Amino acid sequence: MSDNSLGTPLPTEIDTTIAHEARVYDYWLGGKENYPADRALGDMIAEHVPTIKTMARANRAFLARAVRYLVADAGITQFLDIGTGIPTAGNTHEVAQSSDPNARVVYVDKDPIVLAHARALMDSTPQGRTRFIHADLHDPRSILDHPDLTGTLDLSEPVAIMLVAIMMYFSDDDHPQRIIAELLDALPSGSYVVITHPTADFAPEAMAGVKAAAESSGIGFHPRSKSDTGDLFAGTTLIDPGLVPVATWRPELTDRPVAVAEAESAWYWAGIGRKP
Repeated sequence: MSDNSLGTPLPTEIDTTIAHEARVYDYWLGGKENYPADRALGDMIAEHVPTIKTMARANRAFLARAVRYLVADAGITQFLDIGTGIPTAGNTHEVAQSSDPNARVVYVDKDPIVLAHARALMDSTPQGRTRFIHADLHDPRSILDHPDLTGTLDLSEPVAIMLVAIMMYFSDDDHPQRIIAELLDALPSGSYVVITHPTADFAPEAMAGVKAAAESSGIGFHPRSKSDTGDLFAGTTLIDPGLVPVATWRPELTDRPVAVAEAESAWYWAGIGRKP
């Protein structure tokens, strides 16, 4: 077992016979850190959403664009990436440090599969720094009080919180807005929060099928409307272009143009909010 800063034990055992959301996502991205149970659930969801791999890749591409914007245009050099997932190409620190080698990144995930691959997240530039914290977003204080956070990031200076494809695992009963507010309250003016969130707004029946498939494998899944996703940005000001489909958020920040089919089939809302 591992524990967070409050001494609460977190699981470190990995069960490959049960589908795991991080490994399913890895499968959709074309990764190799997945097992038959993960691929079976990934294929089951693809029966409802044939473009699910496009959706996952569009979401990943947004992360890179968001980080480039935050470094180059907003002057952010500190990132708190929560719900990191299995490392793959274009991790937050790689994108940030390619623009500013001094960038610092703290990754957070509660899942033992991510802990097992955390070494891949530590490959920092000499000028910058990266750390991984094994902690649970349900308990924000376990993140905010962790010595590796306060030893890596200067919380008196602006920080960007990355919540990319993570809040859908929080039900309304988990009070996701309150969790995000607690994180933002610990950060100064000029900090940012980055959120992508799956939605049923574009295809209600298909997303209902995704929800049922995920929950049949023991994974809680909670798509949200544009309005409900917007509520997660409470206390911040959305930067242009606001809350938009994930593939259409500042596509000029990549060399690859966004195809119309991709924009219409990636059913995530995406946005960046700035704390006044």
